[in-house]
Amino acid sequence: MLSIDRSIVEAIVAHARRDHPDEACGVVAGPAGSDTPTRHIPMDNAARSMTFYEFDSMEQLRVWREMDDRDEEPVVIYHSHTATEAYPSRTDVSFAGEPGAHYLLVSTRDADTEEIRSFRIVDGVVTEEPVRIRDAGVDPHAVQSYMFGQSPAEVDYECSGR
Repeated sequence: MLSIDRSIVEAIVAHARRDHPDEACGVVAGPAGSDTPTRHIPMDNAARSMTFYEFDSMEQLRVWREMDDRDEEPVVIYHSHTATEAYPSRTDVSFAGEPGAHYLLVSTRDADTEEIRSFRIVDGVVTEEPVRIRDAGVDPHAVQSYMFGQSPAEVDYECSGR
């Protein structure tokens, strides 16, 4: 299960909306070994594409070195899908190189809602996981969990609180 602060989710969605119609991408770093996403790092989509994302190699090198220096690791790797559901494409799966990371996808195909889903991708196997969104200053037991792909019902999720 991915447990993540609401402010980070809102920053990811804002990044996805800002870069739309191109896919947005980035990382959320956290202390090594903690599985706790704490620092949002938006990155440039070097592909500048509506259907594909690619980290700029020099930016990725700089960000990964910075995480190393801070004793952090990539807890979440995120990107947006601009015209399709938030589910990893074959290309996404083939490029998933961090087996310990949560792969968070945001669909911006609908201007009024955001579909947010998280996956583990290990050796080409995609496993959806629930997303627990935490509110700072709120009782940690009063959280909401979302899991989209396992329900036959249609789900509209608005993380922006509109």
